[in-house]
Amino acid sequence: MLRYLSSALALFLFSQAVAAQGFFPLKDVRPGMRGVGRTVFHGNQIEEFQVEILGVLENLGPKQSVILAKLSGGPLAETGVMQGMSGSPVYIDGKLLGAIALGFPFSKEPIAGIQPIEPMLSRAAPNPERVVSSAKPLAVFQTRTLARQVGSPLGRLTDILTPLSLSGFTAATLPAFAADFHRLGFEPQEGVSAGAPGSQQYSGTVKPGSMISVSLLSGDLNMNADGTVTYVDGKTIYAFGHRFLDAGSVELPFARSDVIAVVPTLTSSFKISAPRAWIGTILSDRSTAISGEIGRPAHTVPLSVTVRSAITGDHTYHFQVINNRLLTPFITQTALFSVIDATERTLGAGTLRLQGRMQFDGGLPDLVVRNTFISDSAVPQQASADAVVPLGFVLGGEFQNLHLKDMSFQIDASETKRQLRVAQAWASTQEVHPGGSVQITTLLQGENGTELTRTATYKVPIGASTGALNFTASDANTLNVPDFAGLSQSALQTPAELIRTINAFRDSDALYLRVWRQEPAFTISGPLPGGELGDPPPSVALILADPSSSATSNPALTVTRGSQVAEIRLPVNGYVVTGSKTIQVEVKE
Repeated sequence: MLRYLSSALALFLFSQAVAAQGFFPLKDVRPGMRGVGRTVFHGNQIEEFQVEILGVLENLGPKQSVILAKLSGGPLAETGVMQGMSGSPVYIDGKLLGAIALGFPFSKEPIAGIQPIEPMLSRAAPNPERVVSSAKPLAVFQTRTLARQVGSPLGRLTDILTPLSLSGFTAATLPAFAADFHRLGFEPQEGVSAGAPGSQQYSGTVKPGSMISVSLLSGDLNMNADGTVTYVDGKTIYAFGHRFLDAGSVELPFARSDVIAVVPTLTSSFKISAPRAWIGTILSDRSTAISGEIGRPAHTVPLSVTVRSAITGDHTYHFQVINNRLLTPFITQTALFSVIDATERTLGAGTLRLQGRMQFDGGLPDLVVRNTFISDSAVPQQASADAVVPLGFVLGGEFQNLHLKDMSFQIDASETKRQLRVAQAWASTQEVHPGGSVQITTLLQGENGTELTRTATYKVPIGASTGALNFTASDANTLNVPDFAGLSQSALQTPAELIRTINAFRDSDALYLRVWRQEPAFTISGPLPGGELGDPPPSVALILADPSSSATSNPALTVTRGSQVAEIRLPVNGYVVTGSKTIQVEVKE
């Protein structure tokens, strides 16, 4: 009862505050009422359009109501409700009613859904003390439903899509990532933005009806999401009237924008805008609105990418990426894809060597990415995805205090397919004594008759047990899969352990010689994958190998056959190694 009275009192006080500040209450809305809306149709001039209230749709969402209205004036008869209008304020009798937020795709008339101002203010208030999103990276693409809908597929009332302007990207980028952008609630548009503000200073202000661009990426490539300001309270702004990503607490820089043109289309018309001046930072992204603070700089992550090629020369690009657990890996992937696509051919045999380094605050080790890719096509897709998966895995852990500080990548490109397969392997002797040495030679073969040999020497420890000793000459993937299969962030105790674990991944431009025995082993996933209990006592082995044992219920423990004795890495001059061969040497007294 006390909780109910407290909630009722809070709602009453909020309603009184709404009335006192010149807001039009939802409870007083009636069909036939007329009002005005404000938005930008050209340049930065805020213009009025006419609004006729049709009614109120109750419980469109849980305890959420939306006002249905018909719009007129300006270009709306030709364009209908357009992308970029989200957040346009609507007034009745000079009092703020809410924001244009929803529309009907393919509608012949400009009929819109208005988000009432009360839930915008009560649910989307910014929290300056918490600016890191807790969303899980990448997995969100598979699970989220981004648009609220009512009605049939052809006649649904849904959040107005947020136009996402990409400038500087190659033509292949949009088709490659369009599905992911749509899952995030964006309508991507390429080549229809003037980039980012020229000055990095945060200056100026915005008013209700002003056009703003929320920046996801700026620099040599730019990615901006456009919408309209609904309400300004001192240094606090409210905009969009619906979710942006519904990511909760965020830190996204936004700029005031000018509208260059309005483009009518048969499906969903949109505004073309150009960011002019940085204004502040969006701090809250909720289902009813986004909100932020004017004059507050956003912490973004510097990203540099260098592509080196004997054919096209060296090219270096610089960006600022938003600091967000969900979007940082994805936005970085699109930038890497476009850079590779712009500087290197994507059809025909080729090889890319990728080296990346991501730095964190707090004395954590750097996250290092190293790999080499070969393909007859789609090299940009392979390399850009592989570059960000480790980062997404780290940010997706249960560690709240990970602060990404800097990212850099170097890509070395070749227009030849630098691939070698393991053809043969042989030993210098078939028998060896404890304390003695054996040489293992591996023959690698590639295109056009290319051959390469690598030899490693292994010294059998004094006191080693007799019996067969196996030597496997292998590519990286053959060893990575069993070592890291089932790896979970929850199995690691600290961010440093997680980063070191990922750094232990083997890169593909080397040959690996694994020395092992055919005996029970139990791989333990922990700070360093590949840690083993080799050939434990029979009593211990029986317990660990028993599926019903509580010891094997631990996901960090994997029962295997083959206890690793040693591993030797043999570089192969930038070639990608594939395949494996195993030979045996007998250890005798």
